[in-house]
Amino acid sequence: MRFLPIRHFSSTQAPPKALQQSNTNSVRTWHDRQHHEVVIQLGSVLAILTIYASKLWSVFKTAPHDRQSRRFILSVLIAFAPAVVIGVLAHGFIKTVLFETPMLIAIMLILGGIVLLWVDRLALRPRYHDATHIPLSTSLAIGFAQCLAMVPGVSRSGATIVGALLMGVDKRAAAEFSFFLSMPTMTGAFAYDLYKNREVLDAGALNEIAIGFVVAFVVAAFVVKGLLGYVSKNGYALFGWWRLLVGSAALLGLWIMG
Repeated sequence: MRFLPIRHFSSTQAPPKALQQSNTNSVRTWHDRQHHEVVIQLGSVLAILTIYASKLWSVFKTAPHDRQSRRFILSVLIAFAPAVVIGVLAHGFIKTVLFETPMLIAIMLILGGIVLLWVDRLALRPRYHDATHIPLSTSLAIGFAQCLAMVPGVSRSGATIVGALLMGVDKRAAAEFSFFLSMPTMTGAFAYDLYKNREVLDAGALNEIAIGFVVAFVVAAFVVKGLLGYVSKNGYALFGWWRLLVGSAALLGLWIMG
């Protein structure tokens, strides 16, 4: 789930070498599933649109004559910009180099968990308590933090939330801004991946994608509503420990498989 500050090993891992060597069709099936996953994530974006429909409608409706509404839209676009530029320029390197190193993914899961636990224990003094009132310079910094998620094993939401917390945004507003930022980011990833892999999405995959789309929508709706209340009271330590557990299990699995 992209809205939680975690990243499952299986969702970012490159196809196992044994699979690559033994069965070309299996490798293609694995890659197809990765492309389908990006398409399915559009269901998560629509869940956010549904939950924040009234707020977003108000922002866009008042934007022509309200400076704060325009500023909020601009702040999200500014935060989105680094991912566009770096994502396009580094796409080949990320797909062909970083995604071929499962060890890196496991290590980043563990490091991400440590960072979450560290940040959660800091005595931070938030200056910004509303996700729609974050300064543009802070939004840009959060956008660069989001780019760390291009490294396999780094959570997009985790990177943006940690970046926001360190920039003085409170826990609830940090999570909420991460949700808003996910809309252009995940929609852009969907459109780009759909274009680059349009030959993979044949009619036979539509049922799988449709089911995944609906599940992503329902799960995201529950996660977004529950996460805001949870982190406001309990912080992000639980997600840090989860990443440590999954990353350690992945390292152990890689060691056992040699």
